Amino acid sequence: MLGELENQLNLLELKCRHPVEHLLAGEYRSVFRGRGIEFEDVRPYQPGDDVRSMDWQVTARTGEPHIKRYIEEREQFIYLLVDISASMLHDADGKKRKTMAEVCALLTLAAVKNHDRIGLILFSDRIEQIVPPSQGRSHAMRIMDELMHFKPQGRGTNFTDMLGRFGHMARKHSIAFVVSDFMTDDTMQELQALAFRHDVNAINLSDPDLLNPKVSGLVRMQDSETDEQRIVDLGHGGRDESAHSVCLKQTMLESGINLLDIEVGGDCVQALTAFFHERQSRQANEVGG
Repeated sequence: MLGELENQLNLLELKCRHPVEHLLAGEYRSVFRGRGIEFEDVRPYQPGDDVRSMDWQVTARTGEPHIKRYIEEREQFIYLLVDISASMLHDADGKKRKTMAEVCALLTLAAVKNHDRIGLILFSDRIEQIVPPSQGRSHAMRIMDELMHFKPQGRGTNFTDMLGRFGHMARKHSIAFVVSDFMTDDTMQELQALAFRHDVNAINLSDPDLLNPKVSGLVRMQDSETDEQRIVDLGHGGRDESAHSVCLKQTMLESGINLLDIEVGGDCVQALTAFFHERQSRQANEVGG
């Protein structure tokens, strides 16, 4: 059993590493640049140096002109805030969890390749697991292992506790990816508050089967989180899901949150590439404007 789990993990890394090495890492770096510069050291002044960088204290102490040197503050903190409630894990063929694990693995490997620190919070109706931010391949493999194999105790969804915990952990400006199907109404106020301090990105996993207009008929369905049963007209399911998607996009836009919509079982590499390109274009327009 242990060998099978390890094999699944290695296959996920193999699947995701190639697109990260050849495409996504560069796109990622272009979008998530460092937030400024930090002091490195001082050195003697040389002709042509910017006098605005002069270190007057060292100059006065040594009697020789010195300037301050700065480097780009490149290292960033990335957090994956992943919903592992029953609605995310209990689909019939497990495609939802596979899609969730793949998109998060791509982000994890891209962050590690760019020497950023990446952490993980798994949540349901409680905080299920926390992996503090760190770097390196072994850390990335641990995150991917948790994404693929962690078994939650809770079944419901509670964004409030998770976002509160993230707010306490992320003391400096961080980049957060909230991964969920967003089948709850108690998220936006907290997300909006965090978006003032952090770069918040929402990844919505949508089920394409619910949008299929050919699917129709009355069926008895059971809520995977509450066990509540009710009769559902699948002929109206697509319209309901479409309305949910439109409402989610509008709400995220108004809240200043970047939204990536990925179909369960879809191409995660293509979706992330398009998402990064869209963000690059928007950033370029903001600078140009």
